[in-house]
Amino acid sequence: MKALVKREARKGIWMEDVPEPEVGMNDVLIKVLKTAICGTDLHIYLWNEWAAKTIPVPMVIGHEFVGEIVEVGDNVNDFHPGQIVSGEGHVVCGRCRNCMAGRRHLCAHTSGIGVNRPGAFAEYISLPMSNVWEHRKGIDLDIASIFDPYGNAVHTALQFDLLGEDVLITGAGPIGCIAAAVCQHAGARHVVITDISDYRLGLAEALGASRTVNITRESLEDVQKELHMTEGFDVALEMSGAPSAFQNILDNLCHGGRIAVLGI
Repeated sequence: MKALVKREARKGIWMEDVPEPEVGMNDVLIKVLKTAICGTDLHIYLWNEWAAKTIPVPMVIGHEFVGEIVEVGDNVNDFHPGQIVSGEGHVVCGRCRNCMAGRRHLCAHTSGIGVNRPGAFAEYISLPMSNVWEHRKGIDLDIASIFDPYGNAVHTALQFDLLGEDVLITGAGPIGCIAAAVCQHAGARHVVITDISDYRLGLAEALGASRTVNITRESLEDVQKELHMTEGFDVALEMSGAPSAFQNILDNLCHGGRIAVLGI
């Protein structure tokens, strides 16, 4: 099958012919229909310090996808060919102390799809059935392919009750923009989002941010005055991974304000 492969330990990505993945007794084989590009994929393409330390080559990359089941293993009863599905990108061992206690997100033996096990930028991907979920019938496949970042945005934004609150989001990447839409939908009063890219801030405004701030030209202190805010933001969502953004949050949060951090 055709796949996008990190073939060599340098900048680049290569289209390769690779074997179709095997299907174990607990696995589901999925024909990939659409994918999305994550920042992780960009890091792997550019071959930065993190990628050089983390990615074994060659490696089929990609982990945001939607596809159709074409085959299931002998032990799989909850899925069948024809279902439209996506998959959780972290595959755990299921046998360690944390997995057995239900803390699967803390498995010390986690492997990442498209990071250290074959990924979704391929014609087919095989996943354990416990990593697969079915989409609602009729869902737009473009939307289905971004459930990974969408879920991150929703989970982060809804850590707190947002009704009537003033929310600051630092970072207008895809997850920050989606979080702005979620906050607006959840009833926040002001949803202010910062970035250094006017293009990204335009996307955030289109998705529901009530005020966008290019932090290279405006200060959050002035924006607070403009919005008649006197004691700072109630909730802050850090989506950029920039230390200066976190400092901006601390400088502009109300006493007792709440912070959720997703950017790394």
